[in-house]
Amino acid sequence: MFSVAIDGPSGAGKSSISKTVAKQLGFIHIDTGALYRSLALTAIENDVNTDNEISLKKLLNSTKIEITFINGSQAVLLNGENVMGKIRTEEVSMAASKISKIPMVRSFLLDLQREIACRNNVIMDGRDIGTVVLPNADVKIFLTASAEKRAERRYKELLEKNEKIEYNVVLEDVVKRDYQDSHREIAPLKPAEDSVIVDTSEMDFEQSVNAIKRVIEEKL
Repeated sequence: MFSVAIDGPSGAGKSSISKTVAKQLGFIHIDTGALYRSLALTAIENDVNTDNEISLKKLLNSTKIEITFINGSQAVLLNGENVMGKIRTEEVSMAASKISKIPMVRSFLLDLQREIACRNNVIMDGRDIGTVVLPNADVKIFLTASAEKRAERRYKELLEKNEKIEYNVVLEDVVKRDYQDSHREIAPLKPAEDSVIVDTSEMDFEQSVNAIKRVIEEKL
């Protein structure tokens, strides 16, 4: 099996770019961020204090997360419910950043991620795929862009969804998320030593897809 690990900060376009590249190459795309977002969602909905180890352990023990594919696209089933339409809010995003610091949570999801990679040709994106989840991946890419450019892209996405929010608020969230992800004790966001850095600040979507494809195809 051939594995591609794509890491990078929030808003770099990892999921959308990875999904497109995977489709073009005939690979399975795994958005690991969706798994953390799903756990964050169930914690919010059940009013669970994730700082309380006992409450969190109880939540994990009663939570079943599965990955399935609907019309070729990944969907996360949370206790049997497809929650992909619920996990892209700013509230869930910040909660996911917080919950992803917790060793118990990372351990809970690690085996699931590795099992999928063992059975399929995959492009897996997240924050620590090349450093922790798939340290022996055939290709490792660190996909990034400036905080301003990532905030601009996110701001446009939210406007398209008719969400009323100021650009400065989005930028503030991006910067805060970057700090949280890169300063957590467990599996902080950073490029793997053998990763290829791809900065898409000055690229459009198609150019970004082609840049990632070139890196992978060189290895293939």
